[in-house]
Amino acid sequence: MTQPDDRLIVALDVPDALSGFALADTLGDSVGFYKIGLGMLTGGGLALANELKQDRGKRIFLDMKLFDIGATIEAAVRGIARFELDFLTVHGDPHVVRAAREGAAGSDLRILAVTILTSLDRADLDAGLIRPGDLREIVSERAARAFEAGAHGVIASPQEAAMIRALPESDGRLIVTPGVRPAGSALGDQKRVATPAQAVADGADHIVVGRPIWQAADPRAAAEGIIAELASPQAQRPNR
Repeated sequence: MTQPDDRLIVALDVPDALSGFALADTLGDSVGFYKIGLGMLTGGGLALANELKQDRGKRIFLDMKLFDIGATIEAAVRGIARFELDFLTVHGDPHVVRAAREGAAGSDLRILAVTILTSLDRADLDAGLIRPGDLREIVSERAARAFEAGAHGVIASPQEAAMIRALPESDGRLIVTPGVRPAGSALGDQKRVATPAQAVADGADHIVVGRPIWQAADPRAAAEGIIAELASPQAQRPNR
């Protein structure tokens, strides 16, 4: 039996909580950490998160990517913190991060700041009127500012993980990387990707994998294959 490796976070990007429970049942004790995103919020996502955490002992990453004025962020995060979940994403703007830390005060909830979405490239930033410059440098600068504002960690693509890990501000902070695809997997809507071993070797503490697991003919075998890769010599960075 493969022991769960919490460096792997499985994204439950399925239509509703019932589908999420079914996938969790299929994966069983091979997976210990799940991500539940905004797309499932109206499909019972919070109930799914709470049951997986409280009744099944799983760790939960709530991927809401919150963005609003400070007072609203603080109130929203304070409410989420009551669920005793593990990770929560907010956008990496310093005022958002500071408000989220206030809302999470007194809890074990870790605030992760989104730098630049892994589905975006330079053309997308141009269309959104984001300042010119190398995308990786912008990600690195946003990460540094988020750390300075109090973020426990950042979300960034595997291709920026090494650059962020080299920042002095990243010491003791988490790097969580979506956009991870085992060799041979389809890219889907991701544009900045790497394999699981490469992402960890480059500085990621956790990788997030969705479609390559839940679209597989045997999701448990797919997850266990990724866990085996994380234990290989190619993935030299230990979990925190």
